[in-house]
Amino acid sequence: MHSESMASPERVEVPGRGKLLRRGLRLEYFTVGWNLVEGIVAVLAASAAGSIALLGFGIDSFVETASGVILIWRLRSEQGSADPAAIARLDRRAHRLVGLSLFALALYVAVDAAMALWRSERPEPSTIGIALTAVSLVVMLRLARAKRAVGQALGSRAMVADAFQTTACWWLSLVALGGMALNAAVGWWWADPFAALVMCILIFREGREAWRGEVCC
Repeated sequence: MHSESMASPERVEVPGRGKLLRRGLRLEYFTVGWNLVEGIVAVLAASAAGSIALLGFGIDSFVETASGVILIWRLRSEQGSADPAAIARLDRRAHRLVGLSLFALALYVAVDAAMALWRSERPEPSTIGIALTAVSLVVMLRLARAKRAVGQALGSRAMVADAFQTTACWWLSLVALGGMALNAAVGWWWADPFAALVMCILIFREGREAWRGEVCC
């Protein structure tokens, strides 16, 4: 389902637009910085523990970084008074590239998780991974709300879409945390690759919406 605000033009004149653009840029700079650090820590911790759920979460952080870079470019282009129609066209192309990368990630994680279940590969508990995804739950929720508010005020479909992508990252954090916590607490080793398979559904859906240039509720 699409919200009615999605039908609004990409550029709408509102009071204090320059201030909103600057706030949007600060949010996206934070998104890029956070996801770079999050992705590096997650991938290193996943390699040490053999956690597929944490690995998928970490690689997705790098995809979120790419999405943040796209939004930085989009907002800075508007600050420079670039042609709104050209911005919209390039924005759609860039998000299709993000969509393709998400499809590839979903396929990779699905195959890896299925093989781990087939071979009964038991990941080690990851304290770092559990702590990282728990912190990410708080950060992603607050960040998604802030992005959505700015995107709606600007009438920017791209930024509202990015806010929903950040919300998807919150769900990935929750799923990864659940899988790792069950493995660490009760020894359910299969919970980790099973969580990774659930993540694939979320990642694929995220990629589909990015490819279409749409936002789901």
